[in-house]
Amino acid sequence: MKRAKFLMSMVAVALFGLVCTSFTTEEKSRIVEDGGTGPYKAIMKEDASLKEHTILVPQDLSVFGKDQKLPVLVWGNGACTNSPWEHYKFLNEIASHGFIVLATGFIPMDEQGYRGPMSRTEQQIESIDWIIAQNADKNSPYYNKIDTKNICVAGMSCGGLQTLFNCADPRISLLMICNSGLFNQQNANQAVGGMPMPPKEKLNEIHTPIMYLLGGETDIAYGNGMDDFHRISHVPALAVNFPVGHGGTYRQPHGGEFTVAALAWLQWQMKGDAEAAKMFKGSDPGLLKREKWTLEKNQKFDDLK
Repeated sequence: MKRAKFLMSMVAVALFGLVCTSFTTEEKSRIVEDGGTGPYKAIMKEDASLKEHTILVPQDLSVFGKDQKLPVLVWGNGACTNSPWEHYKFLNEIASHGFIVLATGFIPMDEQGYRGPMSRTEQQIESIDWIIAQNADKNSPYYNKIDTKNICVAGMSCGGLQTLFNCADPRISLLMICNSGLFNQQNANQAVGGMPMPPKEKLNEIHTPIMYLLGGETDIAYGNGMDDFHRISHVPALAVNFPVGHGGTYRQPHGGEFTVAALAWLQWQMKGDAEAAKMFKGSDPGLLKREKWTLEKNQKFDDLK
């Protein structure tokens, strides 16, 4: 009798452990701003197979497949933060226009700022590895739905430095550097501890078109970013500025004005959207018809189709 009671108690403990494990590994998700204003309402969520990352993606994946695939945006956060808590509205809006966004760090479930260890530069590479594997996995919800030939790596401030550190990866097809730029030796002491600090020569490893999205002259990264831009002559490069300083407009509804430029860049270069191209191309770019924006192009820029 005692043995039976003992065995029953052990079974109960085991079942309790299973319940607790199930509870603690439950994947979090959140609908942001009603899913965004794009045609594909988005969701922000975790995936147990991609730890320390946040995914923003259309809720209904059934519309994506052979004839329409999801381009990829890999994102690194400002201040080397291991959560996209400052950028999720901006990223969610992009996802709602038919992109999958893989952001470095833990999912932000409320408006509280992240307080924890810094992110790692390698997390962007982990995102690329993961999404390519998912596209090839018949058991994945992303099987054959990902445009693995169109992967943009991007980031804000420290995330921009992480992006430039990773820029040589041959799987990257596009770059977007936001409120960021490589430090010169003369101002390297201004960098926050833990930031990647590649030298300016790293720019020579860029092999894709690149856009700098900056906050104007009051942006602490303006000097570094514009210096980068003026050094890049071997690939098409663009620098756009909206005078709001280093913080950008990411936390405004749907990401504010920064989303306008970022989304046009992604839609043009990754989806071949001719209307989006008009925001930057020609003698009268559409972006300059919006208040306060400025735009500069290098000599290679007009080679872009």
